[in-house]
Amino acid sequence: MKRGQLPLTALRSFEAAGRHLSFSRAAEELFVTQAAISRQIRELETFLQQPLFVRYHRRVELTDAGQKLLGQLIKSFDDIDKRLSELAAKPAQSVVSVSVEPSLAASWLVPRLNRFRLLRPDIDVSLDVDPRLIDFRSDQAELALRFSAHSTSWPRSEAERLAPVIDSPVVSPALLASGPALECPADLRRYTLLHEENRQGWARWFEAAGAAEDVAAARGPLLADAALSKQAAMLGHGVALGDLLLVREELVSGTLVKPFETNVVCGAYWLVAKSLRKLSEPAEAFADWIRAEFEESRRYLEKC
Repeated sequence: MKRGQLPLTALRSFEAAGRHLSFSRAAEELFVTQAAISRQIRELETFLQQPLFVRYHRRVELTDAGQKLLGQLIKSFDDIDKRLSELAAKPAQSVVSVSVEPSLAASWLVPRLNRFRLLRPDIDVSLDVDPRLIDFRSDQAELALRFSAHSTSWPRSEAERLAPVIDSPVVSPALLASGPALECPADLRRYTLLHEENRQGWARWFEAAGAAEDVAAARGPLLADAALSKQAAMLGHGVALGDLLLVREELVSGTLVKPFETNVVCGAYWLVAKSLRKLSEPAEAFADWIRAEFEESRRYLEKC
């Protein structure tokens, strides 16, 4: 086929839709309408005289032909992106782009970030604060820091475990002084429980503490992430189930207190990249620094 006849726009639309297995997410990525994505893919299927997707009511799946074409396109587009990046003018200052979940960024990474600046003043860090895992394409972050409760596998990427996520109740000293005594886990029934994202965390903790039948865990406000839950606890709005890594400074300073010894491991933090063995020099330096920082954090968690 002559290169002038290649349906490049349709191929780009198909590659995005196939990668996401979603026409709507492909439209968001390419800044076009979902109808435009659907039209381009129909035209490509007509051009190839065979279907590339099996369409269901609320989802799509790739056909065998679609799978083969997607694999080739992903490799080809990634190779083009890599070569264009190599040809682009090299900035005077090296930059490493890192995608981080909001709570981890606010409570753990940003307070430490100046340490990396002192260690490597020749490297600027660009933070993309987003809970969604990226595809590690050329215009996105090279590294990501992510929490995972169960899975350690992300599509087309590698992950390295950094530290466990350990939860335990935390409360402001003022609220504890003015409220009922907290002598046993069952006493929490007289306090407002602050929930992060869902109500499963408190249920797990009460089960581990042997008080699952004594306290109704499914009550209290539901907050978007750990940073908001921590802030609400510091303001005295209730008792939060704190990630001990993210509330370390508050426990050390006495802004929050940990009334019980029971801890629950509910997942881990991971360093994620397209390939941890093929990082740029700035990304490799940042990854090594992250590993060292988390090693110190792990030692702290072992004492909790």
